[in-house]
Amino acid sequence: MAAAVLSTAGCGGAPELPPAPPASSLPSAEYRIGTSLAREYEQRLGKYIREPLVTVIVSGFVGPIPDQVRIIGEASQPRSLPYRADMTVLDAMIAVGGLTRYAAGNDSLIIRTVNGVQTTYAVHLRDLIRDGDITSNVALQPGDILIIPQRLF
Repeated sequence: MAAAVLSTAGCGGAPELPPAPPASSLPSAEYRIGTSLAREYEQRLGKYIREPLVTVIVSGFVGPIPDQVRIIGEASQPRSLPYRADMTVLDAMIAVGGLTRYAAGNDSLIIRTVNGVQTTYAVHLRDLIRDGDITSNVALQPGDILIIPQRLF
């Protein structure tokens, strides 16, 4: 997601202007190059500012859902990650900061859909992370969903 920042440097104060439209309101903003998005913001702001200069810095790109690996549940920072070649469960767990203290790591599941058929695989994350059981470090595929449930007390 891109963000717009209006700089008032050198104008002696903050102008009273309507806010720039959020990037999420622009059609498929996440797939466009930053300069293309900046030019569109400049056109829109041109109604309010003479010769606006906009810079868009893309801070991250996850990609379309089929090219993501999604980690949900009791990860320290659950989120979608861009799939990388040869990505494993350990790579994903490092990226999301590991498990929370409430995670039932050994009850985790990978949900994978191939040719419209959904398959579920058991993953022993606690054994991998805490005990170093490398046999639990399975390969991930684009579109995988890693579900980390909360343990019952």
